[in-house]
Amino acid sequence: MSGSTDIKDVLDKNLEDFGIQEVLRNGTDLREYALQLDKSIKDAEKTSVSDYLKESENIASLHNQIEDCDGILAKMESMLMVFQNDLGSISNEIISLQKRSVNMSVQLSNRQVLKGPLSTFIEDMAVSETLIFGVNNVPVTDKEFMVQLAILNQKLNFVKEQDFKETKACHDVKDVLEKLKIKAVSKIRTYILEQIYKFRKPMANYQMPQNAMLKYKFFFEFILTNERNVAQEICNEYIDTLSKVYYSYFKSYASRLEKLKYEEAPTKDDLMGIEDGAKGGFFQKSNLKNKSTIFTIGNRGDVLAQQLEAPIIVPHVQQKTKYSYEALFRSLQYALVDNSCREYLFTTEFFHVKGSHAQELFDRILGKTLSLLVKNVENYVIECYDCLALYLCIQLINRYRWMCHKRAVAALDSYWDSLQNTLWPRLDYVLKLNTQSVRECDPAKLSNKELGPHYITRRYAEFSAAMLSLSEQFPSEELSNLLLILQDEVHCYLLKMAAEFPQRIQQLIFLINNYDMVLNILMERTRDNTKEAESFKEQLQARSSEYVEEILSPHFGGMIQFVKEGEQLFDSDKKAELASLERKSLSLVASFSSGWKQSLEEIHREVLISFPNLVTGSGLLQMALTNFVQYYHKFAKLLTPNARTQLVNIHVIMVEIKKYKTNY
Repeated sequence: MSGSTDIKDVLDKNLEDFGIQEVLRNGTDLREYALQLDKSIKDAEKTSVSDYLKESENIASLHNQIEDCDGILAKMESMLMVFQNDLGSISNEIISLQKRSVNMSVQLSNRQVLKGPLSTFIEDMAVSETLIFGVNNVPVTDKEFMVQLAILNQKLNFVKEQDFKETKACHDVKDVLEKLKIKAVSKIRTYILEQIYKFRKPMANYQMPQNAMLKYKFFFEFILTNERNVAQEICNEYIDTLSKVYYSYFKSYASRLEKLKYEEAPTKDDLMGIEDGAKGGFFQKSNLKNKSTIFTIGNRGDVLAQQLEAPIIVPHVQQKTKYSYEALFRSLQYALVDNSCREYLFTTEFFHVKGSHAQELFDRILGKTLSLLVKNVENYVIECYDCLALYLCIQLINRYRWMCHKRAVAALDSYWDSLQNTLWPRLDYVLKLNTQSVRECDPAKLSNKELGPHYITRRYAEFSAAMLSLSEQFPSEELSNLLLILQDEVHCYLLKMAAEFPQRIQQLIFLINNYDMVLNILMERTRDNTKEAESFKEQLQARSSEYVEEILSPHFGGMIQFVKEGEQLFDSDKKAELASLERKSLSLVASFSSGWKQSLEEIHREVLISFPNLVTGSGLLQMALTNFVQYYHKFAKLLTPNARTQLVNIHVIMVEIKKYKTNY
């Protein structure tokens, strides 16, 4: 339905446009209307033709104008076509120019990239007039020569590298550079040899030419790089010169030091166990000023302390002064350390060697000198019986080895080992000889048998303290074992010597005096409580307790015995037997009351006479009085009430004892 309605609306609209609806509404005949229409159309046509004829000129003019426009448009079309073709050609040219521009940009970039290396290559390859003049005419000590030499070295290395790559440009400069190299090597060789020859001058200061050589150490580096034969020649000349210089210096210095040594030295008769004044003994020589230093350290240990890095001994200045061997040894070794460290550091820096090569070069320079010094020590050691001198030398070696390592020089290690291997066996041998002399010493044959400290004990105490104090920084297990053996022999000897005295109290006095002296010296000279000190302390305490019992026994032996028996009975609960001792206790009380003050005075006097060390004597006296008071208390407790009333009041006894109190 909707579609039919739409068609109807369209037809109605068309009929209205042509006036047909009006015709249909009026009932007009359509044929008449069609004829009228046809007539109207013909009239309109005639009218139009007439109008066209009237406007024919204008139409012709319009036609001509249109023709002209067509011509113009045709020309414009032709021009535009040409222009279009031209634009296409220009576009192609622009594209071509763009491609050429890109290519030119790439080429420019490549040229710029090449410009730097090529410029550097030309600069490295070219030999300037300044370089030629500098190498040929400027003195080697001039700064400019060093600058030009560095440039020459760089060019030589560069040309070698390029020649290996078969670069043709090398042939243009190779001959010139070779001649410059020969000239530079010649001038440098002459200069370095002149510096080396300065070492040969008498009284020369070796440090000055070495410093001058170090200032121009690049010279040798240049020769080493470019002329190894000349470098080897210079190195050999330096080794030959310095080897002779050092050998001559140390041989002369060691010989002059030898003349400053004490004329008298310990011999095999000057051992610890040999009595003073024995036949052939070292100590019988009354004119010997340093006889005590063979076992006593004294100030000899200063060589390890403030004298360790002191200036060396100058023989011609101190020719009237005499020195111990270790002092001369210190001076010689310190001179060696100073020269060797400087020499090693110089050779490694100047000759550009390190590791095994540096050690080999050092040995070639100082090997002969070191062998001489080792031989000198071996000659001394053969006849040496001075343990302190030997051990001081060993300790000096330890310290100087550490000093060399601190300076980053280990080149002398084998030398120090050689000295140690020479000194240690001799020290071991002489120490064993001293131990043997103590073992073989017969107390029965001694002319002097006193209760005071024995000469062997005194020597041992001083010697042991000295050796222990010297080994604190660099301890040695080998030495500790040797000293332990010596200590055992001294203990045995003291017991044998004590057996020579008939009374037990004399034996104890002798042992206490000797143990006390050894202990005091060890405690004074060593830092910590050593094994040796502990051993003698135990012996001293044991003998002191026994001595107190012995010294109380003659005066209060009855009371002491009563206390011991009474305590046994009391512990066994035998009160009846204890009461039966009343008669004996009354006798003891009467005896004690009559003589106790005199007994205390005699004990006091006897103790002070027996012990030259007042501190020791006072300590033993106080120990004896303390034991006496303890026994007295126990005695009073064991007495019957009847006997206790007759006993002296303890306060009276304590007042009397205070009289013997000392301030030691």
